[in-house]
Amino acid sequence: MMLPTDPIVGVDVGASTISAGLVGRDGAVLTAAQAPTQGGSGVVDTIFTLIDRALASAADRGLAVAGIGVGLPGLVDVEKGFMCSMPFAWLSELGDVPLATLIQERTGHPVFVDNDVNALTLGEWTFGLGRGAASLVTLAIGTGIGGGLILDGRLIRGHHHSAGEVGHMSVSLAGPRCVCGSVGCLATYVAGGMMADRARERLAAYPGSALLARTGGDPGRIGAPHLFEEAAAGDPLARVVIDEACEAVAMGIGVLVSLLNPEIIVITGGVATSLAPLEADILRRVRRRGLTATLDATTVRVVPADKRGTVRGGAALVLYEMARRGHDAPAMRGEE
Repeated sequence: MMLPTDPIVGVDVGASTISAGLVGRDGAVLTAAQAPTQGGSGVVDTIFTLIDRALASAADRGLAVAGIGVGLPGLVDVEKGFMCSMPFAWLSELGDVPLATLIQERTGHPVFVDNDVNALTLGEWTFGLGRGAASLVTLAIGTGIGGGLILDGRLIRGHHHSAGEVGHMSVSLAGPRCVCGSVGCLATYVAGGMMADRARERLAAYPGSALLARTGGDPGRIGAPHLFEEAAAGDPLARVVIDEACEAVAMGIGVLVSLLNPEIIVITGGVATSLAPLEADILRRVRRRGLTATLDATTVRVVPADKRGTVRGGAALVLYEMARRGHDAPAMRGEE
C-alpha cells in the first residue's frame, strides 16, 4: 500500500469533555482542542465545531486531511456509523444518530466511528505501548470501565459490537448491583463514581472516617481521589474500598490473562493515575488469580491517562479501518 503523509483528524467524545485534534502519521498531535460536552443536540454541534477547527488548522498549514476518526462512549455499529441506543448509555442523545454520515456530508472526508476504548486501544497499538505487538488488551478506568481487545493483529468487536466490555464482567457472586442490571460487575468496585458509592454505603460503620472531613461533611462530594489519598494516609474506610478495588482489578486481569493470553495489558484512564503507585500490589494479587506461566509472558502496565491518547485513538481508527477495508493507508503497527 502507498503510505500517505496527510494528517488525520481524531475526535474523542466523552461524557464531560469532547476533544479533537490533528494527528500526524507518526502519532504526533499537531493541534488539539477541547470543549465541555453539551446535552441534547449540543453534542453534535460541539463535535462539528471541533472538527471544523481541526480542519481549519490543517488548511492554515497547507495540509490535506486523510480522514476523520471518532471515538464514542457506547456500543457502536462500525459499519453503519452510529452509536447504538442503549438504556444506560453515557450520551443517550447520540443513540442511533448517523454521525459518520453527517460528518462525511459536512466535510467531504472519509469518516469512521467506533467505541472510544476501541479507538484508544488502536492508538496504543499503532503509536504507543503496544506498537509492534500481536495482541493487546486495554482497560480504561475512569467514571466507568471500558476495554479494548486486539488479538493476532485484529481488533475484536464481537457479534453485537460489545466485545471488550470488561467493566461488566462479574467478579463477585453477590456483589453490588450495577447500572447495567447485573450483579458484582468489575465497574462497581473500580470505576471512580461507583467506588465512591461503596464508601458512602459504609459511612455509618465508620463514623470517624476522614473522608467526611475532607468533603466538609457532605457524603455526596466523596470522589475517587479522596479515597486513594485517605487510604494512603491510613483511613480505615478508604483502605477497605481501595483494597476491594485492587482485588477486583486483579481478578479481572487474571481472567483476561487466562482467557486471552495477551502479549500486553495496558491499564489507563483517570483512575489509573491513582492506581499506578499500587501496581506492584495489584500484580502480586494477580498471581493468585491467573495462570502463573501465562502471566509471566504478559507485560502489564498501569499508566496515567494521556490527553494526547484520546485524539490519537481516532487517528489510529482511520488507519486501521482504511487498511481493513482496502483503502490506501499506512501499514499497521508501525510497519514501514
